[in-house]
Amino acid sequence: MLTPEQLAAAHKANIDMLFGLTRQALEGVEKLVELNLEATRAALRDAADNAQALLSAKDAQELLQRQAALIQPLAEKTIAYSRQLAEIAARTGGAFAQAAEDQAAQAQHKVQAVVDNLSRNAPAGTEPAVQVLRNVVNAATTAMETVQQAVKQAAELTEQNFQRATEQAQQAVDAAASAAASATAAPRSRSGNRRTAA
Repeated sequence: MLTPEQLAAAHKANIDMLFGLTRQALEGVEKLVELNLEATRAALRDAADNAQALLSAKDAQELLQRQAALIQPLAEKTIAYSRQLAEIAARTGGAFAQAAEDQAAQAQHKVQAVVDNLSRNAPAGTEPAVQVLRNVVNAATTAMETVQQAVKQAAELTEQNFQRATEQAQQAVDAAASAAASATAAPRSRSGNRRTAA
């Protein structure tokens, strides 16, 4: 049986955990807002600069070259934004997962203490029932650990998949930029050949 002091301590611990998680969630939201504000400011600056650069092109060839030059930085900024967003989500989610894991460990410890106390104070002849209870607690503990491990593996797999997708996106951007550079260089070399042939 829990004493009033133990109940008060448990209640205080739960309130502390709740406020800690709330603080973590607010910090995550704050970082997300900061990231979005900075991304919006950068996008507005880039849009103005890019519009100026495109409007100052003297011919179609130069316009194509400038457009091709804009692809790479835009894609890199998008990838960097996605990485930062994933980091914020992982940090915030990690804090919640850690709190849940800590709470589960504390609950497991408390249940184990109750079972141990019950087994010491159980009347003679109830040993089989106490053993069944102990087996149920052990099975529940094993199941909880299995679920926690599966959640960790799923989070790691998600992070690996995100990293792989980011790398593939970067490769696609690099390939597109190379193709755009080649496409804009090809008309120049043809026009240069015409001039030398004339």
